[in-house]
Amino acid sequence: EDLGVKHRLWVYSGRRGVHCWVCDDAVRKWSPALRAAAVEYLTLVKGGAETVKKVNLSEPIHPFIRLVATPLPGPCSRWPRGAEPLPAAPQALVSATSLDCWPQYRETLQGEFLKKRDSVQRWELLKGRMERTRVRTGKGMPCYADWEIMLQYCFPRLDINVSKGVGHLLKSPFSVHPKTGRISVPLDLQRLDQFDPFTVPTISSLCQELDAAGSDGEQDSGEVEPKRRARDYKKTSLAPYVRVFEQFVEEMERARRGELLRRSDLQGDF
Repeated sequence: EDLGVKHRLWVYSGRRGVHCWVCDDAVRKWSPALRAAAVEYLTLVKGGAETVKKVNLSEPIHPFIRLVATPLPGPCSRWPRGAEPLPAAPQALVSATSLDCWPQYRETLQGEFLKKRDSVQRWELLKGRMERTRVRTGKGMPCYADWEIMLQYCFPRLDINVSKGVGHLLKSPFSVHPKTGRISVPLDLQRLDQFDPFTVPTISSLCQELDAAGSDGEQDSGEVEPKRRARDYKKTSLAPYVRVFEQFVEEMERARRGELLRRSDLQGDF
């Protein structure tokens, strides 16, 4: 939205990732430098496996960062009870935050963390301490340790090389992931809370569904019309995902016709 992008198709990779296909005419003509600048703007989590603290916030907080950080419920609400999304060692957790600016709180927190049973309790303690810290600091430099942790655990890691390289190999929607066998399917953002990656069709399940559909609709002549064969996917669990893709293409086509009409009207004015 900050970059004026309108036509975005979100596609599940089939394993752990999500692809965002940006199909605006202007964006498809961007140079690698423009693409790299856009991805850099959207990148908040930086650093490899050896980097403990991957998000660093300081005043003034950019509106984009404030927009994405404010509604995040926190990393502990994203995992089932009993899971440990936050580092178990108190030293690792505290050292990975901007508490470096507030060393007087580090030792106290490390001692209190040892008394907590799990990550949920440690998170609530840290979040509450950060809120009190901001109140005390007044006009001084506030501490955003809780935001940094939320962003580090919940904000997506972006693949810069794929985004900036116009010649980079891209994984097409509806392709098959080679390790999981799951189909790379478009996501319906209106029903995103109902999406379960473990129920996505696989190449094996689709073959079984097609075999079952063929057995049920088998004709006496044993011949199947080519047109009917081309629509067999509608009898499988892939059908709703294909519809999401079709709706995206239809919306792009409507926008394209509207733009052509607008240009024609402008030319007619002269």
